[in-house]
Amino acid sequence: MTATSNSEFGCVDFVLAVLDWLEGREESPESVDEVFSLLSNRRRRLLLRVMRSYEEELTLPDAAEEVASLETGRAVVNISAERVADVYLSLYHDHLPRLVDAGLLEYDQGRDLVSPAAISN
Repeated sequence: MTATSNSEFGCVDFVLAVLDWLEGREESPESVDEVFSLLSNRRRRLLLRVMRSYEEELTLPDAAEEVASLETGRAVVNISAERVADVYLSLYHDHLPRLVDAGLLEYDQGRDLVSPAAISN
């Protein structure tokens, strides 16, 4: 067991708050598992955050730049093209299809456009 402090991240409190929130809901265990699976990856959470903040369609390259910026904490102009390409490819091949299948985003492959579906503030 590692001596990592959970209090630094508020992990215990966060988990307990989520469990309390779930207790008052009637979602199926499968739905809860699916949601946690979708949100388990930081890059997917960041893509959802980007799409939620823009509330309109973006090209996938633009979305990849925004995600890379959030991941690195740097302005887009200070991120290497290789890093953005890596983010783009992982979004295109892995994360975007999962979010589209879940009905959270829509993707027009012909125009390479991502748009929010069920995302609202």
